[in-house]
Amino acid sequence: MLRVEICDSAETLILRLEGRFTGDDAEHTRTLAARFVAPGKLLVDLTEVVFIDAVGEEVLSFLGQFGAQFVAPNSYVLDVCERLNLRVAPNGSSHLSALGDPHTNGDQSRSNRAKPRKR
Repeated sequence: MLRVEICDSAETLILRLEGRFTGDDAEHTRTLAARFVAPGKLLVDLTEVVFIDAVGEEVLSFLGQFGAQFVAPNSYVLDVCERLNLRVAPNGSSHLSALGDPHTNGDQSRSNRAKPRKR
């Protein structure tokens, strides 16, 4: 299952993807992005993507041809971006939090690390 959220600001169009970027869902995202792409910056947030198949990789390459930058904060999506020669946004997550990223709620001091349990 895939969830796509579109955030449009004055200068940047952000596509936030969550879940599995595969098959028909990836193709629908290509169609959706093609409708919204306008002059300006396109940022594709892959933070919550857990799997990308060949069709998804093809769509990411398509978005890269439009000059998109990709937010790739984990090793899996970073590896995909590197293999496809996609531009990874420098400090992409800070740009997202400035625009009201629901994943950070503006709190950049939070850590996702689990605390060790006492035995």
